[in-house]
Amino acid sequence: MHAAWMSSVIVVLFALTVIFVRLKASKSPTSAKKILIPPLGMSTGFLMFVAPQTHVRWSYAGLAILVGLLLSFPLVATSKMYVSGGDIYLKRSKGFVVVLLVLLVLRLVLHQYIQEYVTIPQTAALFFVLAFSMLLPWRIVMYLNYRRLLAQARQQNLQS
Repeated sequence: MHAAWMSSVIVVLFALTVIFVRLKASKSPTSAKKILIPPLGMSTGFLMFVAPQTHVRWSYAGLAILVGLLLSFPLVATSKMYVSGGDIYLKRSKGFVVVLLVLLVLRLVLHQYIQEYVTIPQTAALFFVLAFSMLLPWRIVMYLNYRRLLAQARQQNLQS
């Protein structure tokens, strides 16, 4: 039980760090690299599935992917960008912070439930799949919006 409590504390600290970093990032211009590197870096986590302890049923993985895709919608909806001085910035959103906090609570509640049916390494694997399935579509939409705004900014610069 002590390990479960400690892991929850670590998850909360990690989530608060993500919120802080996200709010701080909105002060500087974004770029394609800043948008695309997180999912590329995170994709290396799939190497965990080399270890047999992390193998899960395909139906569980499919459900984790589906939940991740569904949870990406609020992230997409609360991530807005704007052009200022020819640079593209992420707009601060109170809704984004609320979404992250709700996702944190949901993760903590689901973690206790899921852990009753699969091992701790399998639980970690399922939450990784869920997180990646949430992050990837969100970042793809952000990148497409970034490209659209970049083209608009270039067009405006040509006209001025």
